[in-house]
Amino acid sequence: MNETIHTILTRHARYQPDKLAVVFEEKRLTYRQFNGRVNRLANTLLNEGIRKGDKVATILPNCLELLEIYWAVARIGAVVVPLSPLLRGKGLSRLINDSDAAIVITEAAFVKHLEPAREELTAVSPHHFILTDGPNLPGYRLYQALTAAANTTEPPATPVDRDDPYNIIYSSGTTGLPKGIVHTHAIRYAYCTSFGLAYRITPESVILHTGSLVFNGAFLTLMPAFFLGATYILHRQFDPAAMIETVAAEGVTHTMMVPSQIIAMLHAPNFSGEKMQSLEMICSVGAPLHLEHKRELDRRLPGRFYELYGLTEGFVTILDKNDFPQKPGSVGAPPPGFEMRIVNAEGAACEPNEVGEIVGRGPITMPGYYKRPDLTANAIRDGWLFSGDLGYEDEDGFLYLVDRQKDLIISGGVNVYPRDIEEIIVQHPAVRETAVFGIPDDKWGETPAAAVILHQPGSITAPELRQWINERVEARFQKVSELIIKEDFPRSVAGKTLKRTMREPYWAGKETKI
Repeated sequence: MNETIHTILTRHARYQPDKLAVVFEEKRLTYRQFNGRVNRLANTLLNEGIRKGDKVATILPNCLELLEIYWAVARIGAVVVPLSPLLRGKGLSRLINDSDAAIVITEAAFVKHLEPAREELTAVSPHHFILTDGPNLPGYRLYQALTAAANTTEPPATPVDRDDPYNIIYSSGTTGLPKGIVHTHAIRYAYCTSFGLAYRITPESVILHTGSLVFNGAFLTLMPAFFLGATYILHRQFDPAAMIETVAAEGVTHTMMVPSQIIAMLHAPNFSGEKMQSLEMICSVGAPLHLEHKRELDRRLPGRFYELYGLTEGFVTILDKNDFPQKPGSVGAPPPGFEMRIVNAEGAACEPNEVGEIVGRGPITMPGYYKRPDLTANAIRDGWLFSGDLGYEDEDGFLYLVDRQKDLIISGGVNVYPRDIEEIIVQHPAVRETAVFGIPDDKWGETPAAAVILHQPGSITAPELRQWINERVEARFQKVSELIIKEDFPRSVAGKTLKRTMREPYWAGKETKI
């Protein structure tokens, strides 16, 4: 079977044309209407000379146009390259050039950041800079004007194969220059089926997405929602109060968030179990959710919590809501069709409860990094994806994430796992969020530091909290040498905490890690 995603909308527009497909702000579109808009854009791209395999770069916040682009490129066999609106300067031009983008679609507010990089762009034609909103600026053309001139009929059939690329997702670059992760049509089709089953999504489901659409985690619910013909609600940005009101008003059944968003939701003034009663799934993704927060969520909204551990490169484990009570500290097990191993430094399999590197494979494993066979060969060996993350399996095969290898602190030759310290810190009633990372130490080489966000500013001093933590850690090398109280953490476009950004000033000028 040639498993691709390019005909999904056509099918729904034919067989359930009046079903509510998309809700974005005041727009409520049926599958017939949304399919017509996607057809109009697909025909526009063809009119602009975009063909199968051409790269379409987007620099957009959450908007209806980005959702249309995701499906229009699938229709014509083009490749979407969703870039973060937080990119600037050479970081922006480097990724546009690296992806070989033939066209760039952005919004008027981003032009001030794109203009300084334009002269460095090598593959984008001068007339292929498109704005999704006004005003009509020199050197740019308007999305609405271009699509208005196209028709809503199905574009000419393009042969699309399961192994054809669908997107290039760039990594966050926290351990070096961002790498372009290629996903094929078959991979995204596997997202439709694997995650639709894992999250119990049905045609009657109502999916709410409030995080960034650029984040690969968005596809975990986006793909099965449209594959099954469910209703997909998109917010322009995450707002915990607005999210709660939407759940109540629309009868939302499934939503996915990063840990900081879950914490914000739980502490929103309008949060209540009654307003959230329609929810069947709340999935944490993107970073580990501390056990204290998992338990709080399950106390307040019992029987809905899922957690996904995974890599954009293509391996996941899922903690199911029914497994959470027995395995609360786990990040789950591989779904059907996925395999996992824990290996030591020599590549040999570890025993149960022995810490090693997490290695996996499955139907969503990438074919490789774009134009980087050297990096691909290091990441994928004999078909297995090496995560660079540390964990262990229990006797039942459930994965326990110890820490990201890049976050490991080596103090006096001893491995210190920041997550162990974080799990203690979040137990203090004054602490809302925390992040532990390594800073230089003349004696030990490296020592833990902790940044925290408090529920109420001024409720505890840094020395008091540091003493409280250090009285409770299990070992001397886990003691926090420095504690910083912050109003907020630096975050990625997806809302993930950027430890590297907090760590960098301490390591500036050092020859060791940043």
